[in-house]
Amino acid sequence: MENLRDVKMALLGSGTVGTGVYKLVQRQKEELPYKIGANLSIKKVLVRDKNKKREGIDSSLLTDCWEDIILDDEIEIVIEVMGGIEPARTYIMEALNAGKNVVTANKDLIATHGKELLDAAEENGCDLLFEASVAGGIPIIRPLKQCLAGNHLTEVTGIVNGTTNFILTKMSEEGMEFDEALALATELGYAEADPTADIEGYDAGRKVAIMASIAFNSRVTFDDVYTEGITHISSRDIQYAKAMGCEIKLLGVARNTDTGIEVRVHPMLIPLNHPLAGVKDSFNAVFVHGDAVDDAMFYGRGAGELPTASAVMGDIIDVARDIQYHCCGRIHCTCYKNLPIKKITEIESKYFLRMLVADKPGVLARIADKLGKNNVSIAQVIQKNKINDHAELVVITDSVLEQNFADALVSIREMDTTKEISTVIRVY
Repeated sequence: MENLRDVKMALLGSGTVGTGVYKLVQRQKEELPYKIGANLSIKKVLVRDKNKKREGIDSSLLTDCWEDIILDDEIEIVIEVMGGIEPARTYIMEALNAGKNVVTANKDLIATHGKELLDAAEENGCDLLFEASVAGGIPIIRPLKQCLAGNHLTEVTGIVNGTTNFILTKMSEEGMEFDEALALATELGYAEADPTADIEGYDAGRKVAIMASIAFNSRVTFDDVYTEGITHISSRDIQYAKAMGCEIKLLGVARNTDTGIEVRVHPMLIPLNHPLAGVKDSFNAVFVHGDAVDDAMFYGRGAGELPTASAVMGDIIDVARDIQYHCCGRIHCTCYKNLPIKKITEIESKYFLRMLVADKPGVLARIADKLGKNNVSIAQVIQKNKINDHAELVVITDSVLEQNFADALVSIREMDTTKEISTVIRVY
């Protein structure tokens, strides 16, 4: 195709995702004019040290000076894949205020400062797209914003952290304990040197905040999300879950209820017949319920160089098309509601409770009495193992207000027949 305009871009960051984006732009070079109606090229790549060689990236494009990009009127799209809050936030704000369109993969930034960035994009008539900020290569932001916009969505629940899902899969299928599975995840590159954000649920919490904001048209930030990790899960818990026909998964749960929005990340027992129960290893999946679509699930690679670059590339193509037809900024912030966000103590859940108690008559009756006095009813009791002089007791409750269950736990811990509360896990 001849005589096409050339849409020029700048890439901020040349790490794993940035390198993937560069590769895809080169790989798609011959086909992009047919997909967009224009040529697409990267003019600058912002790095910390431009003298350091970047494998596969033309060194003549490297710059360590932000002014080379922000002051260049030819650059119409800025692609931010640096990560972190600063200087990414400042660069994006300055790019939008300069009339440049932005594509970002930065979940930390969108989950915390999404509103101000989207407001700046709208004020300047620019696109700000962030498909890659949630679930890597899985399309979920665009479906929530566009494909499912005709629905009243009431639930978005997902496995949106590959590291923890890999760990729990190994614990389930190979009987590993948490520390052993984490070590394997680190060795294989699924876990960072500091895995805290993954194993404590913070990474998933940021993604849940973004999805809930879009799905329910009401602003949710990371600070609104209750987070709990998987470090306390043992292979014994997983064995009990299997005996009850369940898997244990770290789920991000967002629900739009009559009394407000629930947003939380924590381990859950989920029935084997639920689609999310079969999501294994480092794969991600997001389950959505709407009044028109009913149930839908999006599944695939949740991280990695090319899967994440795939999502970034989809946004780039979308922006380039908008530039071609002079319609940038057509999809702005959709948080037009101001719904209350429920505290974790106000949410109802079923619970899996594993404990060690004195192995003598009347103990279960006393526990049932403590639960009952706090309006907690028992759905199931399992007593299979004896450990030294104690019995291992597993109780499954009916749905109960979180605060009531927490109060009941305090009473049970104070009983002289209770050796330890081993694990507490919510049930889907």
